[in-house]
Amino acid sequence: MAFVTFNGVTHHYRFRAGVGTPIVFLNSLGTDFRIWEEVINHLDGQPPILCMDKRGHGLSDDGPITMDDLVGDVAALMDHLDVKGALICGVSVGGLIAQGLATARPDLISALVLCCTGSRIGDAEGWNARIETTQTSGIASMSGRHT
Repeated sequence: MAFVTFNGVTHHYRFRAGVGTPIVFLNSLGTDFRIWEEVINHLDGQPPILCMDKRGHGLSDDGPITMDDLVGDVAALMDHLDVKGALICGVSVGGLIAQGLATARPDLISALVLCCTGSRIGDAEGWNARIETTQTSGIASMSGRHT
């Protein structure tokens, strides 16, 4: 397991050195970087791969969470590992982070692949309701499965 501390938070990540264009995977809210394992297993060749757990996700520490913080975290990790010219794959909030990274640090990016995302997702009222439900009933309550 790899960890690095920057921007006041310890981040968990996985980096695989390789050959060719690096691929950075940015996952959705409430998930950790393991969601990309099957995708990575089906890639041709051995490109460099970077995955990270966002603040408060997986094995990364909690900390203040704004979109600027999330974008800054990805940029700092890419700088730390000297990952440039990457293909950034983002799903849901990972896609929002990818778009922010493209705006803030276009020097790090060669292309974007965005899935199930937008330039804005939801509003403060909806997000606050989700936060409240998660805090009172747990993350499993958000899955739609009830045991």
